[in-house]
Amino acid sequence: MKNLRLKAARAGKDLSQAELAKLCGVSRQTINAIEKGDYNPTIQLCITICKVLSKTLDELFWEE
Repeated sequence: MKNLRLKAARAGKDLSQAELAKLCGVSRQTINAIEKGDYNPTIQLCITICKVLSKTLDELFWEE
């Protein structure tokens, strides 16, 4: 399932995939795969992404 909330939050902070990846210590391809729903990140990576984007886990990763 695509993670459009992550993509929107990243765009809201005016960050490219590469910029977010650098801030989180992963590759751009990892961020791309998460957004496309091709990769299920570890809880630690989820927390790191949330901190960088000033969002909660629920806001970015909880499925309705």
